[in-house]
Amino acid sequence: MRADGGSWAFMPPPLPPDVEMHLDLLRRLSAADHALGLLAGAAQTLPNPHLLSRTLLRREAVLSSRIEGTQASLSDLVLFEAEANTASDRGDVGEVYNYVQAIGHVLDPNRRLPLSVSLLREAHAILLTGVRGGYATPGEFRRSQNWIGPPGCTLGDATYVPPAPERLWDCLDPFEKHLHAEQPLPPLLAVACLHYQFEAIHPFIDGNGRVGRLLVVLLLSDWGLLPNPLLDLSAYLEPRRDEYYARLLAVSTEGDWHGWLHFFLTAVERQATDAVARAQRLQSLRDEYRASVATARSSALLGVLTDALFERPALTIPHAAKLLDVTHRTARLNIGKLVDAGILVEVGQRARNKLFLATGILRAVEGHDEPSSRPHSTAG
Repeated sequence: MRADGGSWAFMPPPLPPDVEMHLDLLRRLSAADHALGLLAGAAQTLPNPHLLSRTLLRREAVLSSRIEGTQASLSDLVLFEAEANTASDRGDVGEVYNYVQAIGHVLDPNRRLPLSVSLLREAHAILLTGVRGGYATPGEFRRSQNWIGPPGCTLGDATYVPPAPERLWDCLDPFEKHLHAEQPLPPLLAVACLHYQFEAIHPFIDGNGRVGRLLVVLLLSDWGLLPNPLLDLSAYLEPRRDEYYARLLAVSTEGDWHGWLHFFLTAVERQATDAVARAQRLQSLRDEYRASVATARSSALLGVLTDALFERPALTIPHAAKLLDVTHRTARLNIGKLVDAGILVEVGQRARNKLFLATGILRAVEGHDEPSSRPHSTAG
């Protein structure tokens, strides 16, 4: 079909695609299903999987945002949260923080909307409000033509041109119906197809990639494939972003569903296996920390504070006081004990509003993937 200015625009075909289940794809699917099943089983055995899933979700937020050019690290994010988001320059970390809020919103069991296009619009509004990209009408579908290509390219030489704005609902309506239809394909293949379809429609001016990856997290949860959101798929996609984009584009330009599905299933298998190891590492660390503070003379408050660090690995004394429902002095004393135990370290040398970071937890979550903080990027 024609877009603005007479250029061609792509109209994605309706789902489901006609996928030939070759032996290698079946093997990939079996491996991914098995790995995801092991992760679901591991989540069921954890004493408090919610604490660990919140930390892993933050990692997903950091890496999904990094695919789009942000440079904030996990430590940047948790310190920003600990400061109650009062930083004057939100920069990249503000985008990552919004992503965490958007994921929390769509996974909230008490959310107002069911799985739907409208729910994705709400997520988009949260994602882009108050940060770079706020010009892109947060929560609203685009009313102008967009395109994908190298920096500085025009509509005429773009790599990919999604549907014209007047044809968006011709694409989004069947997309939403397919969300609720009985899936003829195995669930993981259906998730991969829906992620592709959303990216091909590209319904927002900005933020499509992040919302599309958020959709994967949402589907895995809503369809009961994982009891807790422990799969950080972007950890696989971020270092392979060129192949990720190329696989998606090849579906549109060549009809290469096989290549995209193979890539997606490999990502699921690798990250499910990785998440099991990370969850076990975090659980062992939690047990170690709890044992180190559980002396005969210790207060139960130390255990509560230690557990809270696995949900958010940074805190201030006022936050600890509120969390424990104690005085500022009592909170300060308990934080001091965690510092003495090597669980917390003070960040910087502040006279007031001291910040403390659980560096061991960050190392357990990030492994070798976490870079040091770098200057914020202005990339899109």
